[in-house]
Amino acid sequence: MGRRYDLVVFDMDGTLTKLRSSWCWIHENLGVDNEPAYRAYLNGEIDQLEFMRRDIGLWLGVRGDLGITDVYRMFRDMPLVDGIQETVAALRYNGMRSVIVSGGVDLAAKMLAREFGFDDYAADGLGAHPDGRLTGEGILHVDLADKGATVREFMKKYGTFPDRTVSIGNSYTDISMFKVSGLSIAFNATDPWTEEAATHSVRGDNISAVLEHILDE
Repeated sequence: MGRRYDLVVFDMDGTLTKLRSSWCWIHENLGVDNEPAYRAYLNGEIDQLEFMRRDIGLWLGVRGDLGITDVYRMFRDMPLVDGIQETVAALRYNGMRSVIVSGGVDLAAKMLAREFGFDDYAADGLGAHPDGRLTGEGILHVDLADKGATVREFMKKYGTFPDRTVSIGNSYTDISMFKVSGLSIAFNATDPWTEEAATHSVRGDNISAVLEHILDE
């Protein structure tokens, strides 16, 4: 019997990292608080682009010359869950591609993809001047309200289908990924809705715990 799945999609923040958000990791590093903007976004008072704009504005309020290299350097110390390397390696050994789909910062996703061998990633960008200094604008690549749309783009890119796709995430923004995937896994879910929406729910410190559901299906 051949492999059942072709594509495994991982959320990043809270799933591959021990962070609520890669955006918040930068907030912590710079000593700023984005709670007002976060609440405004949750309440539908601002859209995702404005949410990013306000977050980046907080950073530039502290360091007006903040650049891409500075942000990338901060991500080198972000706390990660255990088992990423072995999980990606096991999936590759079994003929599956691994990708990251995140509303987080693409610099973090790019770093993880390079370090652990993910095949691809999609996350939101930071606008920058030619010299690398941030412009204050975000670049929307992943719609938090429909991450499933990005999952479908990866299915098309890699020539596969929903029933041969797995999605793994931890929060309500990942439910749209679950809906377009044949198998879905809530990893350390932050709310009951995410847990209920998933095929399986897994808790632990090591992401490799998801493999038993992917490889043994």
